[in-house]
Amino acid sequence: MPIDMSTSRSDAALPETADTPAPTATPTRTAPRRNHDDAPDTLGRFQRLAELPPGPQRDAVRDELVTAWLPMAHRIAGRFRDRGESLEDLRQVAALGLVKAVDRFDPSRGAFESYAVPTITGEIKRHFRDRMWALRVPRRVQELRNKVRVARRELIQNPGAPEPSVADIAGHTGLTEEEVAAGLEALESFSTLSLDAELPAGDDGYSLSDTLGGPDASFDIVIDRESAKEGLRRLPERERAILYMRFFEDMTQSRIADKLGISQMHVSRLISRSCARVREEVLGRRGAGSGPVA
Repeated sequence: MPIDMSTSRSDAALPETADTPAPTATPTRTAPRRNHDDAPDTLGRFQRLAELPPGPQRDAVRDELVTAWLPMAHRIAGRFRDRGESLEDLRQVAALGLVKAVDRFDPSRGAFESYAVPTITGEIKRHFRDRMWALRVPRRVQELRNKVRVARRELIQNPGAPEPSVADIAGHTGLTEEEVAAGLEALESFSTLSLDAELPAGDDGYSLSDTLGGPDASFDIVIDRESAKEGLRRLPERERAILYMRFFEDMTQSRIADKLGISQMHVSRLISRSCARVREEVLGRRGAGSGPVA
């Protein structure tokens, strides 16, 4: 007769007695919350701080709390190293955020660490946003820059991966191509390049300052010409013709004299007198701050 192995094993089990307790379900263990070594128990001091009035005693308790939690602030600052700012400066910013957290913390609302961590982190992020950019960039553009930077790093992390295009980054982040373009431009705005920095150009390099233009002296000439225009219109026709031939056609005084049938000395006097008249009118208008002088 075939034997049912499942029932035979069950039947073979020993009966339950007082010496053989019934099997019970294994209790599930909940892993305790891991506290960092730099998270001291300071609830009592925070409660005391909240009760003390302003004064030396309260300041002393406040200093004790800041000192006790300073290692945690330094740990948070270490997360932002290698981003263009020295670790010592980041620790100073984190310490400032810690002081703000100690001053604003209400011990009746929970653990200090839960309040201090986002406060210190936010202070460091504001430092990067407001102090580290070479150019003032709107916050929205800064956020686009961070998204584009992270997406680009993720797309090229595999060996041999090509440089992602704007469309690739847009598809990876869910941004529009216009937003990705703005983020890519902001990548170049975090730091500036010295005008004396050498740029590669074939065999011979050149500095950025070599590509910049200089002031154009012709702008001053344009201003002078516009200022003299009214005075020139007031001159007699012959004086205007002489000045035109001398300064625009570059004719000598002798040639002008031959053309007009007068002496070269007379031409010289007319040029000097006409220039003096125009100069006086221009200076007179500038001194009076009004329109042309009649």
